[in-house]
Amino acid sequence: MKTIMNPPALLVLDVQKGFDDPSWGKRNNPQAEENILKLLTEWRERGWEIIYSQHLSLLPNSPLNYQNKLGIEFKEIIKPLPNELVFQKNVNSAFIGTKLETHLKEKQVTTVVITGLSSQHCVSTTTRMSGNLGFDTFLVEDAIAAYEITDQNGTYHHPEDVQKFEVAALHKEFATIVTTQEVLTQLQQLKKQPQQNQS
Repeated sequence: MKTIMNPPALLVLDVQKGFDDPSWGKRNNPQAEENILKLLTEWRERGWEIIYSQHLSLLPNSPLNYQNKLGIEFKEIIKPLPNELVFQKNVNSAFIGTKLETHLKEKQVTTVVITGLSSQHCVSTTTRMSGNLGFDTFLVEDAIAAYEITDQNGTYHHPEDVQKFEVAALHKEFATIVTTQEVLTQLQQLKKQPQQNQS
C-alpha cells in the first residue's frame, strides 16, 4: 500500500444535514461521520490543512438546495471550526467553480485525504479530479457512504454494492484506498507539525 509521505490536506465533502433526508433512500456505513471525526481530531492536533466542501444545489427539489437553510447546514459532529476553510459549490466536484486547486497549490499541499458524502456523487467526482490534477490522493473507504440507486433498466442496487463498485473503480487509477485506522497508523510515522492558524 502506498504511504502518506507529506503532511496531507483533509477534505471533508458535503457532510450536510440534507443527506439525512429520507428521499435518498437506504445508506451504507453509518459510522462514516464518526470516522471523519477521528481524522478531524488528528488533523486539528497537528495543525494540518482541513478543507470542507458545502453543496448548494440549484435543483429546486434537492434536500441540498441552496434555499434549504437546514439541509445545507453541516452535521454537528463534523462542524467546521472558525479557522477551517469552506468552499461552496453547485456541482459534484469540489474542484469546479471553487478555488480548491489554487488554494492547495498555494499552500504547497501535494497530498489529499478524502472523506465525506456521498460515494457516488461528490466523493467519486472529486477523487477522480484530484487524481487527474496530480495530487497524491487517498480515499478513506470507511469515512464515506453510499446510497441505494435504481439504474436506467430499473434494476435496484443496494448501497453496500454501490459503495463497493465506486471504491473499486477509483482504486489505483485515481486514488489509494485506505481505512481510517490505516491513515492514523501511517500518520504516527510522520513527525507532528507545530500548530498553525489555517487560512
